[in-house]
Amino acid sequence: MPLKTQIQDRYDMIKILNPPFKKKILSFHPVLVKLKCCDFPSNTRCSSSKLPHPNYQNIAFRQLNSELGSPKIKITNMAAGPMFLTESPLAGDLCALAFSTCFALSLLRVFEETAKIGVFDQNLNRKLVHITIGLAFILCWPLFSSGGQGAFMLAIVPGVNIVKMLLIGNGILKDEATVKSMSRFGDYRELLTGPLYYACTLMLCCTVYWRTSPIAIAAICNLSAGDGFADIIGRRFGKKKLPYNKDKSFAGTIAMTLAGFSASIGYMNYFSMFGFIENSLKMVAGFLVVSLASALVESHPISTTLDDNLTVPLTSVLVGTCVFS
Repeated sequence: MPLKTQIQDRYDMIKILNPPFKKKILSFHPVLVKLKCCDFPSNTRCSSSKLPHPNYQNIAFRQLNSELGSPKIKITNMAAGPMFLTESPLAGDLCALAFSTCFALSLLRVFEETAKIGVFDQNLNRKLVHITIGLAFILCWPLFSSGGQGAFMLAIVPGVNIVKMLLIGNGILKDEATVKSMSRFGDYRELLTGPLYYACTLMLCCTVYWRTSPIAIAAICNLSAGDGFADIIGRRFGKKKLPYNKDKSFAGTIAMTLAGFSASIGYMNYFSMFGFIENSLKMVAGFLVVSLASALVESHPISTTLDDNLTVPLTSVLVGTCVFS
């Protein structure tokens, strides 16, 4: 049966006139290819038995000119299924979950050991954990399948960490290495504030926004890279204090803006490689606005009163919703 007939039976069609894309399109299962018109040559045939698994990959389109006389289309989103065991999305997601969990636990273990033997001072060690975990977490997102299954499977990683923070913070579980690597003053009850907010942000970003939203990128990058470097640079070079907050410096605020913005741009390009989002100058400008707003809120005394691990992601989400909508 001609591929044109197969697709017409299921979808509205879009006219595709760019022949180089024909083979690329034929390599995807039509169940996940939402087309509005198709103008493949009438002799194009494709046996459905030779097509990949339905959950393997999909195609989305960046730009469509609906004029029938000169339609144009650009293929930009090839959102893959799980990287592991592509024939079985559930098994692939379980493998991705196992890898991500081992990766996260390995990083935490490294910083627990550096805190235990005193490689870095306690505050620097805490901030290195702060920077690394969030960026490593979002790095693993392409390993999972598209849709809710992959997002909720990945949310198990920070979810387990939330339970751990609650157990340690309430004194039910004793873990001095974790307390030392994540707290400011070595008090286990501190894990019920900043570290808990941090883990909740990671979980909510992947379950609510997932990898097709720049809001998730902005929230995690400004929280991890931005806030982390603000403290490190501010302590070392922050001699000139802000007029409205003597505990914060110009150097720290500038460092947070640059670090959060740079990390956001890096992950924008990273996700665009997989087709999850479309990189553009408008999105770059949006990330800059969000990073500036987050840095200003972090430098305000209210962030000290509440907790910057709470105010920074909230600002990123609220401003990002306005900027990217």
